[in-house]
Amino acid sequence: MVLLSLVATHSNVDLETVARLSVGAPQVPSSVLAEDRSVTGAVVLATCNRFEIYAETPSEEDVEAARSAIVSTISAYSGIPEQSVSASFETHTGQDVAEHLFAVGAGLDSAVIGEREIAGQVRRALIEAQGSGAASGGLVRLFQAASRTAKDVGAQTALGSRGRSIVSVALELAGDLSEDPDWSGKSVVLFGTGAYAGATMAALRDRGCTDVAVFSSSGRADAFVATRGGAALTATDLPGAMRRADVVIGCSGSDARIDAADIERVRTGSDTPLVIIDLALSHDFDPAVATLDGVELITLESVRAAAPDEQADALAQAGDLVRGAARSFEEQQATRAMNAAIVALRQHTQTVLDAEMERVRAQHGCTAAAEEVEFALRRMVRQLLHVPTVRARELAAEGRQDEYAAALEALYGIDVSPAAPTASAAPTASAAPAAEGHASTAEAPVAPHAGHAHPEGAVCPVDHERSVRSA
Repeated sequence: MVLLSLVATHSNVDLETVARLSVGAPQVPSSVLAEDRSVTGAVVLATCNRFEIYAETPSEEDVEAARSAIVSTISAYSGIPEQSVSASFETHTGQDVAEHLFAVGAGLDSAVIGEREIAGQVRRALIEAQGSGAASGGLVRLFQAASRTAKDVGAQTALGSRGRSIVSVALELAGDLSEDPDWSGKSVVLFGTGAYAGATMAALRDRGCTDVAVFSSSGRADAFVATRGGAALTATDLPGAMRRADVVIGCSGSDARIDAADIERVRTGSDTPLVIIDLALSHDFDPAVATLDGVELITLESVRAAAPDEQADALAQAGDLVRGAARSFEEQQATRAMNAAIVALRQHTQTVLDAEMERVRAQHGCTAAAEEVEFALRRMVRQLLHVPTVRARELAAEGRQDEYAAALEALYGIDVSPAAPTASAAPTASAAPAAEGHASTAEAPVAPHAGHAHPEGAVCPVDHERSVRSA
């Protein structure tokens, strides 16, 4: 299996484009899987400043077809022409897929370097894909490794102790723009009830802000405040709350954008300065509100510009952890991919050995002599398989597993499919533990059969005796 990712973030496209590409994001994985066999799994990571699709394909030859299928699906949902969609995404394959996702999960690719909220979003992206049946085995391992790497970066570097986030930087900016930086006396109106709204509520509480009113156009405000505090607003209550507010925060990303005329109308008669924080990717507020007297607007672009630089040594250490984890993941993927070739070779030799032993028994019967012949043949097969198995792991570590598979096909006619099923036969079971290890040259023996049935249905006792002796 081969992993690839399509990445559109704040660092390579504008946020308006990211928002447009994200339309229909939850449906993209299922749609692609239903319509194109070149994709065997897909996970979408959509946040306030990124839209990324991670996919798994059967082979390298399917990568381009998979990318085209994903681009076509996004175009259909977003209404953006396929050529424009394609140009908006960077494509990663190989180790770059893991290295990018691990950096994202660790907060190294965020507008606020080192922010911890993204780690939770990476976990939720996998959970959602698993819930819809879109997550393949390779993608599950990738995202789980990303979460482990994020924990390592948080625990082993100074980035984890700073507590920076998009929300925290936005609130710091709002405090700087206010006449009174003390949050305990501020009245806040919060739009939205999603993950960012929850993070915002927690950040406000940490700053001593208790006067928070929450509005949700979807009607989820009551449930939100029941567990997080604050007061739920109805559509009737909203204008009055907006008139009294010192700070208004948008985290909903709804289609009903509030324009400058709306703000001007509800603020008539109020001489209280207002700070609007718009954290929604698709904007909860028309940018024109920044032109109103007494109104300051903070956007994601503002946060990115104001985000503090992190210390170079902490970033370097975090980068080393991410790159090391990505290399380790890629090596494990290569070893896992080589398992199919190792198992196929063992099954091939087992088949030849079984056929030869059937001829021996047909000629000599179930005798001690036949048992000794089988014992000798199995020992010889173990010796013959040792070097090819060790060499397989060496080539996997070098990323040359395709050469090994091609050699098996050329020499023995063994076709190693990318998605070779795991057989239940004993040779597969004996090969698997060694294949999962690192640089082990100890070979598991070709497992003996428990016994051979005669035409009458009786099991040869000599075979049982030989199995115990050679085990």
